[in-house]
Formats: sequence, structure tokens, C-alpha cells
Amino acid sequence: MNFNRKNNVRLIALLFVYALSLGICQGQDKTDSIKMHPYKNIVRYNLSGALVFGADRYIVFGYERVIRKNQSISINFGKASLPKLITVSTDSLELSKNSSASGYNVSIDYRVYISRENKYPAPHGLYIGPYYSYNKFTRDNQWDYIYASTNNSVMTHSTISIHTIGFELGYQFIFWKRLTLDLLMVGPGIGIYDYKNKIESNVDPATREQLIEGFKQLLTQKFPGMNFVFANKEIDSNGSLNTTSLGYRYLIQIGINF
Repeated sequence: MNFNRKNNVRLIALLFVYALSLGICQGQDKTDSIKMHPYKNIVRYNLSGALVFGADRYIVFGYERVIRKNQSISINFGKASLPKLITVSTDSLELSKNSSASGYNVSIDYRVYISRENKYPAPHGLYIGPYYSYNKFTRDNQWDYIYASTNNSVMTHSTISIHTIGFELGYQFIFWKRLTLDLLMVGPGIGIYDYKNKIESNVDPATREQLIEGFKQLLTQKFPGMNFVFANKEIDSNGSLNTTSLGYRYLIQIGINF
């Protein structure tokens, strides 16, 4: 029974891949008889990033160009910084100041609009394709702590670099021939995470450990998905962590077609 079930699953998977590839090939032939969309360019704004991180901290614009009747290349670039961390305190440690934050996002994807499934020519309709995304965030924070009955303060400088490569499935609407709404619905991938938290002055080991753990907790509260990345991972005594984990990409973008 188990053997047959496994074979059935494999057969279904092979048929799905075959059907998908056949649909793309037939779709490419079909586009020869479909009139090209009169506008091949899109300039867009990443709305989902602004909603998650804040409109003043995530300002990413994109450009998409149709290069064939059912294919396009898209690139996105802009400012991306972590939102202000929530002030927390313990008996001996308190986050007293969010000094500065900066960062950026850059990504590129290659889209194939499945002509067989789409009523309209590219860049309108269902698409699939690979993507690559890079994010870098930096943040400086001031912490107050008590050591030997004395009040002290220390600065931390944190950096997070994330490389993600994966495969996406989405749908792009075009209203009134000009207004676009891009919904990237599924974007699984593999992410490489490089995290460093530098403490600017000498502190005792116990305080250092509290600082590292404190920023980790704050980060998982504000950065979607980081609680999964940090799960069962240990940050070393220098405040560094390099790991590979599952990544994910989801986007809501609005733009103008021209």
C-alpha cells in the first residue's frame, strides 16, 4: 500500500511538471497570434514592505520590462530599515535609546507569464519564475545597565545581511490600461542570514549575554520570520550568528504601466 502511494505521488508530481512545461511551451506559441500589450514598462512601489516596516523606513521602487511576449525582468531597489524597537527593561538592563537605523533592499526576478492561463498578454496575468533578494539592516542602540551598584551605559551596533534565492508565483492586474496591482502570492526560497551585534565597550560576561539576548528578543518581535530563523540557534559570545534557513517572499506592489 505504501509503495503504491509513493508511486502515485511521484507520478502526479511528474505529470504536474510536464503539464506546466507543456503549458509554457504552448503558451509561447500562442503568443505569436496575440497582439502585444501596448505598454511594456512598469514603475512600481512596494506597498507591503511599507505596511510592515513603516512608510518612512521602507521606500522601495521597482521597474519591470517585458522582453518577450510572455516574459519580463524586474528589478527593485530602495531604502529599508528596521522600525524603532520597543523599549524594554529588566532588573539590571534597559534599552534606553534607539540611536539610528539604516539599510537597503535590492532584488531581481525573471517572470514567465503563462499565456495558456491568461486572457491578456504580459505583463497582465499569472506568472512564475525565479528571484533573488538581498536585504541589509544596521541599527545602533544605547542600553543602560547596573554593574557593581553603579549605573552604566553601553552602545551596540547591529548588522543583518540576508541573501534569499527562490521561486515565485504571482498575479499582476492592470486596470484601465495603466494602473497595476502586483500580488506575489507564493515565494519560497533559501535564505542565508548573517547577524552581528557589536558591543562598543568592555562589559562583564553576564551583561554581554543579556545584551545579546535582549536585542535578539526585540528583533524577533519586529522582524517577520526572524523568530523562526533564531529558533534553536545560539548566538556566539561575540554576538554573531551565520545560518541558512528557509526564506519566503511576499509582495503587494502598485504601479504605472507605460
